[in-house]
Amino acid sequence: MQRSTMPRIELSRLEDFATTILHHAGMAEENASTVAKVMCAADRIGLGSHGVARLSTYLERVRAGVMEIDPEVVVTSETASVATVDAANGFGQVAATLAMNLAMDKARRTGIAAVSVKNSNHFGIAGHYARTAAENRLIGIVMTNASPALPPFNAKDKLLGTNPVAIGVPSLNQPLAVLDMSSTLVARGKIRRHLEEGRTTLPRGWANDAQGRPTTDPHEALKGSLAPIGGPKGAGLALMIDLLTGVLSGTTVTGDVGNLLDASRTAKTSHLMIALDPDKFIGGTAFGELVDTVLATISSMEPADGGRVYYPGLVEHDRSLDAAENGADITNEGLDRLNREASIYGLSPLV
Repeated sequence: MQRSTMPRIELSRLEDFATTILHHAGMAEENASTVAKVMCAADRIGLGSHGVARLSTYLERVRAGVMEIDPEVVVTSETASVATVDAANGFGQVAATLAMNLAMDKARRTGIAAVSVKNSNHFGIAGHYARTAAENRLIGIVMTNASPALPPFNAKDKLLGTNPVAIGVPSLNQPLAVLDMSSTLVARGKIRRHLEEGRTTLPRGWANDAQGRPTTDPHEALKGSLAPIGGPKGAGLALMIDLLTGVLSGTTVTGDVGNLLDASRTAKTSHLMIALDPDKFIGGTAFGELVDTVLATISSMEPADGGRVYYPGLVEHDRSLDAAENGADITNEGLDRLNREASIYGLSPLV
């Protein structure tokens, strides 16, 4: 049965609570705050599948010994515009934040920079890091690989990950344009969110079962594979992202990334953070003004079927404003998991 209501929690309370749990689990407070901030960034824009409800999955992996709570993240190689970061099997949010900050610093000096991250774990939503670059008047491009979820074109078995890519572009006055998309029609987290909300049926075309047949059963979908966007185009995009993350970092070859829910093995996830400084091209202000013009044009267009015309990032902007005023939606199951984690470390429940 689908739940008719979900708790709405003030974002600052949610972030503080997650930070406290992580700190009590053994993570330095600064890193705990970073992880909590990235998780809450997902809840802020309505992507609860990647929000604080995911914390229990991370800590279960830590307790199983396949993920480190707070290792030393180090830069293993570096030039003026390129670097490699070793996440040391720690939280992806910590390593990815360091990597994007490093890429932004380098891009301000050289115009463009790329930082590869190896030996990492799930890092939350890719759009958070792309948005961070855009908020700092830079262009951000972010990629990560993931465990096998879809087959190469015309193959029977899954090999490629959902492998998202995010692009954030700065503007002066318009809400930021931020594209965040997986190589599949939906991410696995969205299917898990359906289950948490008590939904028993998926929209047709989202997924296939373990035999490669289309399915609307979320349980069978998680055992099977996800449908790529645009058929061979989505499968091709997933492959290219895998080559630019796992292979370029030297961490994994395609198909060797561990599943987030499999607590029997390490993940070996990889990311790529790219930053560009428009100031080194046509000038930051000139670029921002032109971006504003494009975005304002799109927003003012007549809709085809009522409602509003959107560009990437505008829906998330609206949701963020709503969450800032009314709090973030948390499923009852997600809240239960969060409170169970708190009890493990001797903390009072959030609600």
